[in-house]
Amino acid sequence: MDNRFIPRKRPGQFDSHHRVNYAIRVPNVRLVGDNVEVGVYPIQQALQMAQNMRLDLVEISPKAEPPVCKIIDYSKFKYEQKKKLKEIKAKSKVSPLKEIRFSPDTDEHDFQFKLRHAMNFLKDGSKVRAFVHFKGRAIVYKERGEVVLLKLAQGLEEVAKVEELPRLEGKRMVITLCPRPKNG
Repeated sequence: MDNRFIPRKRPGQFDSHHRVNYAIRVPNVRLVGDNVEVGVYPIQQALQMAQNMRLDLVEISPKAEPPVCKIIDYSKFKYEQKKKLKEIKAKSKVSPLKEIRFSPDTDEHDFQFKLRHAMNFLKDGSKVRAFVHFKGRAIVYKERGEVVLLKLAQGLEEVAKVEELPRLEGKRMVITLCPRPKNG
């Protein structure tokens, strides 16, 4: 058996984002990491150091002169990268927009039913866009539509704040509500 460093993973098993072990094809590398004296080393010496520690030599910054490499457990490194990406994605959550439709003549039972749905959407963290759709000549009763939307906003004032007051967009009057921030 020859004394070469045998990678723990099969060739091609690593992803293409970082070069690892024998995929690094430069004469010298700058070595950084834990339990390693920072400096420029020939590639064979760096690979030997990684082999002695039973870890991988990973090219972190390929465009530097010489390329920067780190001796780490590559699978653990990939796991931490995925974890960071997932955390960033979770923090940049976009709240979905739910729509609720009314008519100027919406009766009390239907209004209460839709009010409860809007309340549930807001408690789940979604924004709510409520609109009154005017059909035909009903557009002459704009004030009825505005009353319906303001009544909705008043009914939801404990869980929502008005982001956008009622305004007319063609044949619809629209109001946008967003959830109040939770205290504690």
